[in-house]
Amino acid sequence: MADALLHFAEELMSSWWIYVAVWGFAALDGFFPAVPSETLVITAGVFAASIGHPNLYVVIVVAALGAFVGDHLSYLLGRGAGGRMLDRVKPGTKRHTAVMWARRALADRGGLVLIVARYIPGGRTAVTLTMGSVRYPLRRFTPYAAVAAISWGLYCSLVGYIGGKAFEDNPLKGVALGIGLALGVTVIVEVVRHYRAKRRPQPEVEPQVEDELMVTSER
Repeated sequence: MADALLHFAEELMSSWWIYVAVWGFAALDGFFPAVPSETLVITAGVFAASIGHPNLYVVIVVAALGAFVGDHLSYLLGRGAGGRMLDRVKPGTKRHTAVMWARRALADRGGLVLIVARYIPGGRTAVTLTMGSVRYPLRRFTPYAAVAAISWGLYCSLVGYIGGKAFEDNPLKGVALGIGLALGVTVIVEVVRHYRAKRRPQPEVEPQVEDELMVTSER
């Protein structure tokens, strides 16, 4: 079973279609977080190290481009029906928590929060939708989205590459190591975020906060 899976993965990674898949998954992940874009990019990085395919540099580029496009699609969705969608999120759910965090963080840090959100589960979508819904200026959103996309593409690809180098003779173990490293970084980010939140309590976001954000973003 493992040999068959490995053979299938090698065939996929040796095909030019892998670049299309990486781009598409990274773009879809911008507004549909269930898409495992990070796992695919890490896997591509692993096989780039272990069998030489796909090309690591191309993976980084297409992953970053896909993420950049996905962020803008989510932003535009936020400018349309996104605000109403976010307002209807059920309190007490993980999604509601992510939305509340996104609104507070945007008010505190502005566009920089888009970069941090890359490493928080559900954070990317919540932030891009929120930035769209409060009409955060596109001319300011785009540079932050570019930095976030490039850093994410480099991060996922290189984490996978490290795993592939560690287990060149067994890419499946390399994939497991790469995903484990990525999960470890996510856990660290979450722990730091919760620790800082506890040290600096913040009031619940009131409905008028979106109006304040709109005023701030237009200055």
